[in-house]
Formats: sequence, structure tokens, C-alpha cells
Amino acid sequence: MRVTLVVPTLNEAPSIAHVIRLFRTAATEANATLYAADPVEWEVLVVDGASTDGTAAIAEAEGARVIIERRRGYGRAYRTGFAAARGEVIATSDGDATYPVETVPGLVRKLLDEKIDFLTGNRMAYLDRTAMTTEHRIGNRVLNSFVRVAFHSYLGGVAGGLLEDSQSGFWVFRRSLLDRVHLTQDGMAFSEELKIEAIVRGARFLEVPIRYRERWGPPKLSSWRDGVQNLLFLSRKRFEVARESHRGAPVAFGSGAENGLSP
Repeated sequence: MRVTLVVPTLNEAPSIAHVIRLFRTAATEANATLYAADPVEWEVLVVDGASTDGTAAIAEAEGARVIIERRRGYGRAYRTGFAAARGEVIATSDGDATYPVETVPGLVRKLLDEKIDFLTGNRMAYLDRTAMTTEHRIGNRVLNSFVRVAFHSYLGGVAGGLLEDSQSGFWVFRRSLLDRVHLTQDGMAFSEELKIEAIVRGARFLEVPIRYRERWGPPKLSSWRDGVQNLLFLSRKRFEVARESHRGAPVAFGSGAENGLSP
């Protein structure tokens, strides 16, 4: 089996080597323990937004496969990465060392053993106050509350009936899920779009607590601008889902029709 870790980057030279090494060490240990009977082929795919600080070269030196994606956007990087990933299972992490990439091998095992389709990390469970600004925490609470109200009729399949962290970018999922979800967002709203699509399409969905760390380097998010855009997207998305009863389900990402790339 092959697993691809997709990491979008933009000027993450101080941290990208650390992220890749942390993941590689955990993957090597997992192949000797969790996957001893059938070792996994672990691929690291870095989708770099034409960084100017040498991020791509550092990632390549650490053994990652690098794709340069000049079209800007968090979601655009992931859509490009998902189309190019070679693994039957795909995991994700930012390149700023905030997410616990060392837990990915264990979460892949959980995904397989418990027959889960989509697993997402909940940053709020053990949140270090230094890892997220006050504005960012408030914005997350507002967006999470909106998701719970707007999509409550679909959350029955989620453990506890709640999605605690709609903005998390730490996921592990089966590649086959891409044949069911409709992905359109190039910006930060992609994170909530992917989760909502997985839930609406009936994927076996699980949210797990993770430790979210303080990022290496200055933040790139604009809490209020990105928060407002995400809230507007969620409103549109709720109406689009409601209209599907008349229009039918939209084209899935895995068809290749909407992303312009061959899976």
C-alpha cells in the first residue's frame, strides 16, 4: 500500500525540513511495528506556491516530490496535490510545523482498521494558547457554530453529532473519497468544503483530537478577511446542497472534469 502526505507550502524554508524529517522518522518506525507484516510505501508530496526562500529545493533535498503551483491559494494547492498524489490513502499537513505529522502513520492504521473514509484532526481539543491568536480562536468558534446550525441535519453520521473544528487542515482519507466529493474552492474555504462534502456524501467520518503547535515563522492568515469569506462560502454551500434534490449531485473531483488534471 502507498500513502501520500500532501504538504502545501509558501516560503516555509525554516520549517519544511523539520516537518519532512519528523514524518519520515515516524513512518520508518511504523513500518517496523504497525506495518511490519506489510510495510507501507510513504510518499511526501510538497505543492509549493513558487516560494522565493528556497522551500522547494529544501523539500527536494529531504526526498520529497515537489510540484510548483503558481496559481495561488490554499485550496488550489490541495486540489493540485490530490490530483497528483499516488497513494491509496492521502494525508495532509501544513509546512509550518503546527500539525503533528508524526501521528499520521498511526492515524492511517486507525483509518484502515476501523473502516473509516475520512479522518480529521480537532485542534481545539488540546489547544496551546500560543498556537492561535485570540482573533483566530474567535473566528473558529463562529464558523464552527455556523456549521453545526446550518448542517445539523447531516451531522448525525459524525461521532457525537458535532464537528468541533471545521477549519482544521490535518486530514487522513481514502483516495476513493475523491470520486464522491465536489471540490471547487481555491482559498481557505477549501478546508470546510472538503469536510462538508465528505459528510454530505455519507462518508464514514471521524474527528480525532490532535495537538496543534505554534507555527514557525509569521502567520499568513488574515483572520477577519478569511473568516468573512469562509462564512459567505458556508452560506452559499448550504443553499447549494439544498438545491441538489432538484438538480442532482454535482460532478465529483475524482472525475478530473473540475480540476483540469488527470488523477
